[in-house]
Amino acid sequence: MSHNAVEVAEWMLSELKEKGILHQSAAVEHIKSHYGESFIYVNEHGNQSIDKEVKKVFRKLHKGKAAWERDGFFWGWS
Repeated sequence: MSHNAVEVAEWMLSELKEKGILHQSAAVEHIKSHYGESFIYVNEHGNQSIDKEVKKVFRKLHKGKAAWERDGFFWGWS
């Protein structure tokens, strides 16, 4: 079964709603094992990151209510 960016973003939002916080490292691992490597890329700092399309959909879904915490590498409610 092929997954898409919307499914991955919806999972991210449900995790955030359930736990109140979503760490990028945990999200990357979950996405890789459940949705596949195609949703992960290595960024300019050499870190694994979530596909830009997924993050774009995620932003639309949370409508600005979640914020990225740069220092802690996680999303939380703003």
